[in-house]
Amino acid sequence: MNTRSQLRKEIRQRRNALSVTEQSNAATALTERLSNHNQIQQAKRIAIYLSNDGELSTANFIDWCWQNHKDVYLPVVHPFSKGNLLFLHYQQDTKLVSNMYGILEPQLDVTKVCPLQQLDIICTPLVAFDNSGARLGMGGGFYDRSLAQWQQTKLYPIGLAHDCQLVEKVPTESWDIPLPEIITPSKNYQFI
Repeated sequence: MNTRSQLRKEIRQRRNALSVTEQSNAATALTERLSNHNQIQQAKRIAIYLSNDGELSTANFIDWCWQNHKDVYLPVVHPFSKGNLLFLHYQQDTKLVSNMYGILEPQLDVTKVCPLQQLDIICTPLVAFDNSGARLGMGGGFYDRSLAQWQQTKLYPIGLAHDCQLVEKVPTESWDIPLPEIITPSKNYQFI
């Protein structure tokens, strides 16, 4: 087993060990941090994910977005372009289906797709991160592909994580895209 796989396993166990109360408190603190973030306050279109596998819950923040007239978009595994994501408009009545990984996503409807370059913010999940902005995902490279050209657009990526997901050093590969900012319940880490 390589170092990246070992780290994924260790950190996923760490975040899954958080109690219901710890998860709830973390989600509340995250929503507070995000809702006070200058770029999020100015954003119109925000892409985010539905939490899975012990990830920091995004449900409260999604509700805040709806209440504040922000358009919310969720990732959908692209049906024809292997390893890529589409971002579909998500509303309270959007029908969700399980994808091949067992993660809920909107049912594909091409009329609801928002091109990546038209998004203002993309909040990404991650398994582990370090103080340089390096992010370790689940290993599929979906977000690395989506973010490969983010600096040539208005899109601003923000990683979301529990405090316990910070590690000393994330082993990186050439295709890994570092993030300009990662937000945890207790801190905003900025790298640019």
